[in-house]
Amino acid sequence: MPRSQRRTGADPARLVAFEVLKAVRVEDAYTNLVLPALLRRHGLTGRDAGFATELASGTIRWQGTYDAILAACIDRPLRKVESKVLDALRLGCHQLLAMRVPTHAAISTTVDLVRDRVSAGAAGFANAVLRKVAQQDLEAWVAQVGTDPTTAYSHPGWVVDELRAALGGDAELGALLAADNEPPKVTLVARPGRSTRDELPGEPTAFSPYGVVLPGGDPGQAPAVAEGRAGVQDEGSQLVAIAAAAAPVEGLDARWLDLCAGPGGKAALLAALAAECGAGLVASERQVHRAQLVRRSLRGAGGVLGVVAADGTAAPYRPGTFDRVLVDAPCTGLGALRRRPEARWRRRPADLVELTALQRRLVDGALDLTRPGGIVLYATCSPVLAETSGVVTAVLEGRADAVLEDVGQLLPDVSDAAGPLPGTMQLWPHRHGTDAMFLALLRKS
Repeated sequence: MPRSQRRTGADPARLVAFEVLKAVRVEDAYTNLVLPALLRRHGLTGRDAGFATELASGTIRWQGTYDAILAACIDRPLRKVESKVLDALRLGCHQLLAMRVPTHAAISTTVDLVRDRVSAGAAGFANAVLRKVAQQDLEAWVAQVGTDPTTAYSHPGWVVDELRAALGGDAELGALLAADNEPPKVTLVARPGRSTRDELPGEPTAFSPYGVVLPGGDPGQAPAVAEGRAGVQDEGSQLVAIAAAAAPVEGLDARWLDLCAGPGGKAALLAALAAECGAGLVASERQVHRAQLVRRSLRGAGGVLGVVAADGTAAPYRPGTFDRVLVDAPCTGLGALRRRPEARWRRRPADLVELTALQRRLVDGALDLTRPGGIVLYATCSPVLAETSGVVTAVLEGRADAVLEDVGQLLPDVSDAAGPLPGTMQLWPHRHGTDAMFLALLRKS
């Protein structure tokens, strides 16, 4: 019998969180992707599922701070602590310092987890360490181990530097880093022509006319979501699709392209908007398994011309084929740290070199595929200047057939969102309650 199915002394919710941390560490898994399967495997729903979700995601968000605290409580370097034990200690820290879990319960359940998954000796070690952690609250610990943004807000130093540069200084840095550590609210989108916002539970989003924010619960319980007529989508991503559909084009407006469509959320909204305009969308995605996810997202939707597994830098379409193209490019994801907490620990400064080169090739390819008078909307879920103004500037300097236009006019209700280049837009978690999406509108001249 697999170990996960054996009778165990460990609490199931804490065991799920422990297995999430292991999957992230060993398999480079994403928390939001691995968690649902583990919840189903252990039969967790309702409050237990919510507890496991916050425990896993919150622990990963605050890992840097907790490691500094643990280092002050352990008489040897953390690298010499067994990885499974360190995972459990981090989970214990989150319960003690950031969740309303009684001290005795936080310590005893973590010790039980270590005893069950490692050894009795390791359990004794965990008990001693967590009793030291419990002697102070989080504020007191941060004052002791370091008040610098890296430690206080649990962000790698290079990420703090990039976000500071994108903000233009320190004035809002603390607010942004704090927002990155807040669990994101679940946002739904009604796909026009297939559902309406009125049939979705929750409060209307501030900027998107199609979104609602759920107060809690399982979004899959909403009939429109279960039937694929609506979906889960951050409001910032909704605004990207809305802007791509709203930009004026000269002449015929029949063929739209989503060049980097996986996993399909923006493509589903874009296809619905295309259908309302009498246009059709081609959804293109390089990775075959992600193209399958796009097909699933577009199942039953109107306005779909096809889903193609193709490399966006060498797409199999004739030049000038499309009237409008969305390039939601692969990026560092540092604008979505609320919902992808592991990205802050997984990304490295060297990633920017490879990613920005890819982003430039994708935008260049998109402009080649766009007819004169058509538009390309470039978007990234990152505020990092190399991935935003750096890419747009490099593309414009390299070609004479593209001009930058004002994307803000397409989203007039969104204020305080000026991007790093005139006419571009930058959304922020601490200002707008969205992921930090960047938008730039390019017209093929």
